[in-house]
Amino acid sequence: MAVAHYENFPVASVLLPAPLRPAVKAIYAFARSADDIADEGDASSDKRLAALNKYEMELDAIAEGQIAVTPLFRDLQAVIIQYQLPMAPFKDLLSAFKQDVVTTRYEDHRQVLDYCSRSANPVGTLMLHLYQAANQENLHDSDSICSALQLTNFLQDVAIDWDKERIYLPQKDMREFGVHPSHIARQTKEPVWGHLMQYEINRCRQLMLSGAPLAGRLSGRIGWELRLVIQGGLRILERIEQVNGDVFRKRPKLGPVDWVIIAWRACTSRIYH
Repeated sequence: MAVAHYENFPVASVLLPAPLRPAVKAIYAFARSADDIADEGDASSDKRLAALNKYEMELDAIAEGQIAVTPLFRDLQAVIIQYQLPMAPFKDLLSAFKQDVVTTRYEDHRQVLDYCSRSANPVGTLMLHLYQAANQENLHDSDSICSALQLTNFLQDVAIDWDKERIYLPQKDMREFGVHPSHIARQTKEPVWGHLMQYEINRCRQLMLSGAPLAGRLSGRIGWELRLVIQGGLRILERIEQVNGDVFRKRPKLGPVDWVIIAWRACTSRIYH
């Protein structure tokens, strides 16, 4: 899932086993701080990229067996060593954050998925490694879930991303549905916008459901955590549908009633088989 601001999809809920919480906290601190470098404040693009390059140098030093200097990377290094985590997911996250600094448009769905493969999928990969469940089938389904969660976040945050001068909706899809960036700028209610959003929702939901069996294969708390995450994402898509894609004035945000629905569906849904 997207690393920045998990308001809907908590990473370290009460379901997370206590022994793993320090590891998840260290990974999250790394990812969140790097994401903030790319997104927050008023630093120039060059300064943002330079700061992210320093993060990459820190990762290279860890890979070479050098002792990390800063508390952030000392904690991360301890987790990497203890759980024998691969370095590639951390590098992939940095690659996505760097891309956010320089890329504001994506031509087609393939390009958006490529971004998701580095901005979201590494989180699921690292979690599976922490749980010692990182086999090929699990990684494949995890990628589908994480990419779907990232795509859901893009649909939910169209207006927020526009304020950052970014559009994650594929430009090809926008053209096919007759949607122009000006529609986003003026927060349109025109039918073409709703049609585009429904198309993106359908594709995102299909991707989420394709990875859902992973939650049925993972036993214990991680399986239940994942069921809630999946249902949280599906609920957001449902809420976007209910407002016909008007995320400008009615941006979906999960509340107490939603979480009751999510918990019920996590217990009763057949999508995990």
